[in-house]
Amino acid sequence: MAKHNDLGKKGEQLAVDYLIDKQYEIMARNYRFDKAEVDIIAKINNTLAIIEVKTRSGTDFGNPQDFVKPNQIKNLVKAVNEYVIVNALDVDVRFDIIAIVKTSNNTFDIEHLQNAFYHF
Repeated sequence: MAKHNDLGKKGEQLAVDYLIDKQYEIMARNYRFDKAEVDIIAKINNTLAIIEVKTRSGTDFGNPQDFVKPNQIKNLVKAVNEYVIVNALDVDVRFDIIAIVKTSNNTFDIEHLQNAFYHF
């Protein structure tokens, strides 16, 4: 597996651990529908948090959250709509980004951006 894939998998696991520590219930990981893959679907209280995880080895090319593009958002919204309907959920939905950056001393900075974008 390529190094960037390993880093992405590590980032997703760090995000799951972070969310569990914050009392989120993990509902699904890598949920796929049509052209979209939702990294993490988590629930806290009556809110379904749709988490896009972006992990980078540095910020030389920009912050991780800057790499969520409009077309990806459109596909995520479509996938989440399907997830809510199929599972007959009556919840509020929020779209978050967890941005993870590997530091020079091999640790990771984690930033949780709640309501990072809105569906349209």
